[in-house]
Amino acid sequence: MSDITRREALGLLAALPLAGTLELPPAAVEGAAQAARAAVDAEAATGAGYAPTFFTPHEWETVRALVDLVIPRDERSGSATDAGVPEFMDFILTEYASQQTPMRGGLAWLDTESRRRAGKTFLESSAAERAAVLDAVAWPARAAPEVSQGVAFFNRFRDLTAAGFFSSRMGVEDLQYLGNTAVAEWTGCPPAALAKLGVSY
Repeated sequence: MSDITRREALGLLAALPLAGTLELPPAAVEGAAQAARAAVDAEAATGAGYAPTFFTPHEWETVRALVDLVIPRDERSGSATDAGVPEFMDFILTEYASQQTPMRGGLAWLDTESRRRAGKTFLESSAAERAAVLDAVAWPARAAPEVSQGVAFFNRFRDLTAAGFFSSRMGVEDLQYLGNTAVAEWTGCPPAALAKLGVSY
């Protein structure tokens, strides 16, 4: 497990049902994810810029910055914004009112904490100042009790970011998912994969 990257870990987490993130029945979540992805793809196909229906302009820019800190562009694929994650989130939050207050409150907490630390909003903060805020909440076991609201927000935000990214075409390609293809003859797990996992049969 020492060779696993942060992106691979997020991919594994996103493979779990989004139901835990949204606190909805799995069938409803699956339908929401498909509808959100279809809406995002349809918007992109028109060539028109996406107009958020839930997020305010300031929240929208904050979300776009934050999702790319969770899943940045790397040598394998694009970032969360490249995959349409903010649009995915906006659709989910528009459809599920129960998720709106935690998101809006969490984004407000992020700005409040940034102002407390650096005297400016999260967006106005430098990369180092943003990292300091996120480092304080990204590891729940190490977080101070006074930032518990930030921890709860960031955990939910990170889960929703992973779900949006890894349900996108880019995210599926990033996972190197090989399903949904016909296999004429199954010869078992490739030897290289078995060796990497340290197992045999």
